[in-house]
Order: sequence, then structure tokens, then C-alpha cells
Amino acid sequence: MTTVAPPVVPVTEPVAAGPRRRWWPSPKLVIIVAVAGVIGYLALVPLYYLIWGTFFDDHGFTLGGFARAYNDSQIGSLIGNSVWFAGGSAVLSLSVGTVLAYLNVRTDVPFKALFFAASIIPLVIPGILYTIAWIFLASPDIGLLNKAVEPIVGEGFFNVFSIWGMIWVEGLHLSPIVFLLMVAAFRSMDPSLEESAFMCGATRLQVFRLVTIPLIRPAIVAAVLIMAVRGLESFEVPALLGLQDGTYVFTSRIYFVLRTYPPDLAAAGALALGLLVLAMIGVAVSNIAGRSGKSFQTVTGKGFRPRPMELGRWRPIVGAGILLYFFFTVVAPLCVLLYTSLLKFYQPPSLEAFRSMTLDNYQELMHLSQAMTALKNSLFLGIASATIVMAGMAVAAWVVVRSRIPGRQLIDQFAFVPLVIPGLVLGLALSFVYLRSPIPIYGTIFILLIAYCTRYMPYGMRYAVTSMHQISAELEESAHVSGASWWQSFRRVLLPLLSPGLLAGWIYILVVSFRELSSSILLYSPGNEVLSILIFEQYENGQFTVLSALGVVMVLTLVVLVTVAYKLGAKVGLKQD
Repeated sequence: MTTVAPPVVPVTEPVAAGPRRRWWPSPKLVIIVAVAGVIGYLALVPLYYLIWGTFFDDHGFTLGGFARAYNDSQIGSLIGNSVWFAGGSAVLSLSVGTVLAYLNVRTDVPFKALFFAASIIPLVIPGILYTIAWIFLASPDIGLLNKAVEPIVGEGFFNVFSIWGMIWVEGLHLSPIVFLLMVAAFRSMDPSLEESAFMCGATRLQVFRLVTIPLIRPAIVAAVLIMAVRGLESFEVPALLGLQDGTYVFTSRIYFVLRTYPPDLAAAGALALGLLVLAMIGVAVSNIAGRSGKSFQTVTGKGFRPRPMELGRWRPIVGAGILLYFFFTVVAPLCVLLYTSLLKFYQPPSLEAFRSMTLDNYQELMHLSQAMTALKNSLFLGIASATIVMAGMAVAAWVVVRSRIPGRQLIDQFAFVPLVIPGLVLGLALSFVYLRSPIPIYGTIFILLIAYCTRYMPYGMRYAVTSMHQISAELEESAHVSGASWWQSFRRVLLPLLSPGLLAGWIYILVVSFRELSSSILLYSPGNEVLSILIFEQYENGQFTVLSALGVVMVLTLVVLVTVAYKLGAKVGLKQD
């Protein structure tokens, strides 16, 4: 019987087929690595260059920048003013915001409809406009409040150009943020614990101090952290109010050092690192205090219906206080800007002043080429930074919450780093990066875009991570079982479900980037101004009436943008139901 040998398979075929099976990275891996790399770059590279530029020069390691920055007899008052300003404004905003939130949620206080306006409108008013409005109100020379009380108490009773004036303006401007944070905390708290304390004979003040405050301590700690960092990084208030009185804080001193010729980048970097250390100390102290508040947390169902406490005879007094707060935070700043924008030159209210009102300042804006350029730049930077940040943070949130990639928590931590870097410090750090970079980006609008994306990355990450936690992973698993790829399930399942949270983050970043000044002041160049920069320049040039008209236009633009975005958000929310 003849045996037929099997055919011999040429050995060259597997070798030839080898290159066709070369491994290629999947789109999922490419997107994740790209987003993680961008977050790491935005968070760490500017900080690295800031430290390098401060400690090293052409001759190597040096402490000359620190010697020039801190070898000053006024350095003690500089640090004291910075801590006092940040701490005072945080305490004021926390006290006002917490009391208002408690009254709104837990009592039968009148005028509750004003709370929403009083919490939202000041957030839309840029810090520089809010500060200028209070100069018109409480300047010892031209302040309308001083003119009103001058026959009774004499000249210059109110002085906004002082450390107390700085704390007042910054604290009032930040109080709506605390109000929004504390409203959420009071609504999620079980009021039966307070009712039990009342039944045991405790007074209202004892219940608030011994029961309510411990229960909301985590929210208070978070509010103090945010307000203290905001106070340390504030630039508009110290620059416009403090410099008039010779009161320096870190941000205004850094700006002053960089305005000298030639600018001393090493000394400015040393001051920036000192400010950064103060911010990090504040974060550490807040975290320690937050841990001690965990023992007061409660877990309850949602079956309770809190009964508003009756204020009784105090209700009219509290109502008058609410009206007074609404006047000082909303009505007075907006009215004084509108009033000044209609004058040919600034003057106290009188019949003659009202008769001379005109729209010439708005007509001048129409012919001011810088105004249209600044408006276009602000719109581009606001929309672009909000879109880029929320798109990138959506992917980053998936990596942190859903994936099991080793070291994924580092992405969340890196995204948090810019939160403790004040805006002026970030602008200086980016100057160190791109002045030495071969990429011709310094002096263009794109360096402002990088600054905005870096600065507001932590906020976008918080919105995205919070929304991602609320979505069950079963929906993605069902999509994968049905044959969908990672990108298909992310785009067609997760993104529609995440859209309300992502849109909320998009709106917030749009608003805060539209009014950004502190990092822009060090990075802009002629032709790349934004509205806040143009207003700052008009103030320095004494063009009060024109800048007021520009401020009114800026506020109206923000109101329109936020309204349109919220309308779109409502439609998105309806589609999710």
C-alpha cells in the first residue's frame, strides 16, 4: 500500500504573514493616553518651569530671586496682609452665605424669590466690574454712599481703599458661592435631629451651634477651602483697592515686580512660590479639619419633609436684612455701573446729571476697534476652553471611575493641582514655559487658551466625576454585550447620560473664563486683549464712563450666554426623562 506523504508547507509563509499581524493601539488606548498626557502636561510642566526659572539662571543654582523678593522690610506686612485679606474675606463670605442658606432652606423667611437672583447675578458680574462699582459707591472722594451720608457724618466716612474695604468687597462677591454650597448641604441634612434637640429644651441658638453646625461641617470646610484659595489668588480687588493705599498682598506685589523694567522674573517666581505655599497650607489645614467632621455625618432616607421654622416677630427684621443684602450685592453695583455709563463725565447724582445723560459712551464703543476685538476674543476663549475642558474631563472621569488602570487616581490628583495655583502664578509659570519654548505660541491668543484650560481643569473634572458616579456601569456592559465597541458605548450611551452634568460644567467654565483677569494680565499681547483686560486698561486711563458702558455690555452678554445655555440644558434634561 502506497503511503502518500502530506504536502510540505513552505516555511516562508508564516514569516511573510508576520508583519501583517503587527500590533496597533486601539482607539480607546490612544484617547486615554492622550487625555492623561495632556492633563499631566498642563498640571505639572508650568509648575516645573516656574521652580526651575526661580532657582536656576545662566550660572546655575541661585537664591538671588528669593533674596531680592524677601529681603525687604515690608515683607512681614505683605504676608500679614495676604493672610488677613484671604482669611477675612473667607470668614465674611462664609458667615453671610451660611446664614442666608439656613434662612432660605429651614425658615419661613420672606422674599425667597430674591435668593436665586442674589446668588446667581453676582456670579455673572466679573470681579473687576464689581470692584470698580464699589469704588463708585464707597470711594472717600467720589463715592455715592459717602455723598449720601456726608451731611450727617462728614466727608470720607466710607473708605473702600483699605484692607477692610478689600475684605468687604471680596467677601460680598464670594458670598453667593458659599450660599449655593450651603443650600445643598442644608437640603441634604435630616432636620429630625434638630427637632429632637428642640424637644429636649435646647434654644434655637444652641441647636444651631451644637447640632446644625457639626452636621454641615464637611460643607463648611469645603467652602472655607474654596474661599481662602480664591482670596489668596484674587487680583482685581488688591490691584484696584490695595495699591491706592499702599496695601500689598502677594498678587499685587508680583504684578508690581513684573511691571518694573527690566522685569525680575526670578523675584516674581520667588513670590509666586511663597503664595503657592500659603495656598497649599490652607488646603492641608482644610483637609485635616474635614477629617474631624466625618464623625458628625448621618445617613438617612428621604422620607422626611422638613417643616420650616417660624421666625415670628423676627420675620420683618430678617426680611429687611434680606432686602438690604440684595441691594448691596446686586442692585447698587449694577445701578451705579448703568448710571455711570450714561454720563459724559462722572458726577454725583443730581437733576443736572440726569438731564445730561446720553448714549455717547455706547456709541463710542461701537467705533472702538479694541472693544469688538476683545469681545470676539472673550467669546472664543470662553467657548473653546469650556468645550475642550469638558470633553477631555469626560474621558478622564471614565478612566478614574470606570477603568481599572493602575495609577488612575494620579489623573484625578494631577487634574486637582491647578486648583491651588493662583491665576497670577499660573500666568507667570506659563511665561517661564513658552518664553523658552521653540513653539511660537507666546504672544498669541492660544497661550491664553492654554492658561484657561489649565486653570479650570479641576472644576471640569469635579463636574464630570460627579456625573459619572451617578451612572450605573450596567448600561455600558449591556452595550458591550450587544457588540458595541468602547468608543460606541462611550459616545452613544455615556455621553447622552452625562450631558446634564457636562453642560453644567460647560456653563460654569464659560462664565468664569469670560471674566478671567489674573492670568490674562501677564499673558496677553496687543491685539489679543479680552474684555477684562480692556476694562482694566480703561480704568488705568481714567475712562470711567466708557469702561462702565463696556461693563454693562459684558454683563448683558454673559446673561444672554447663560440663559441660552440653560435653555439648551433644560431641553437636554427633558430628553433624558
